[in-house]
Amino acid sequence: MPPPSNIQHLPATHPATRQRPKSPERVLAEAEAQWLFNEEELANTPSIQDGLSLTEERSLRAKGVNFIVQCGIMLKLPQLTLSTAAVFFQRFLMRGSLKRPRGDIPKLHHYTAAATCLFLATKVEESCRKMKEMVLAFCRTAQKNPNLVIDEQSKDFWRWRDSVMNEEDVLLEALCFDLTVESPHRALFEMLKTYGVEHNKRLRNAAWGFVTDSNNTQLCLLCNSRTIAVAALYAACRYVDVSIPDDKAGRPWWERQHVSLKDVRQAVEYMLANYDSTA
Repeated sequence: MPPPSNIQHLPATHPATRQRPKSPERVLAEAEAQWLFNEEELANTPSIQDGLSLTEERSLRAKGVNFIVQCGIMLKLPQLTLSTAAVFFQRFLMRGSLKRPRGDIPKLHHYTAAATCLFLATKVEESCRKMKEMVLAFCRTAQKNPNLVIDEQSKDFWRWRDSVMNEEDVLLEALCFDLTVESPHRALFEMLKTYGVEHNKRLRNAAWGFVTDSNNTQLCLLCNSRTIAVAALYAACRYVDVSIPDDKAGRPWWERQHVSLKDVRQAVEYMLANYDSTA
């Protein structure tokens, strides 16, 4: 049956242009960029606004990361899990304060916040441990006694358990449920293989050490993970006196990672300042 004569035929429209999906690398880079700050912002965190000095806050951040590391050793957790927990912790303290409540975020304690970040990281990195084991590690690390015998019905045990369980929701909201963390350790390992130096034990260990030690600092809030990995390899090459040759076009290896020499040197200086402050 023909259509009624009073119906006008609409002109054909062009089909909608399909956008190419973003690559996983680009998605990760964009997510990571939302958590990058400048030096001025890092000197004006919630805790500093509330009265902590820059030195005091950085000291408490370092103690929190060390708490994560010590608990991780007890629980035999992989380094990637500890690195993710450290990033969560550094980001958490850009939202909450160690001095007083902030909105829906209660006053934070660096040990409890660190424990909560480690608890969440074990889930994200699929390296879960039993809650009982984690609480025991938290108690023993906090009291600096790895052999401490703790009754599971004690107030201390339940205080730690309840604190971490309750603070996990606060942490998730503070992180905006953004649990995507690109580890510089992964990027570093890829680079070592790319440049054929993965079997150089001294270079590998030095670079790995620089990346791991950077977790004690706010470097993950200043630079993306690839820049941190490049800086660690750059510092390690200088430390063990190893050169990675330029490519056929004469480009140095860090440019092939899309990182400028200026950014590399800035990250290296930040890494080395950490050793000066702990000396």
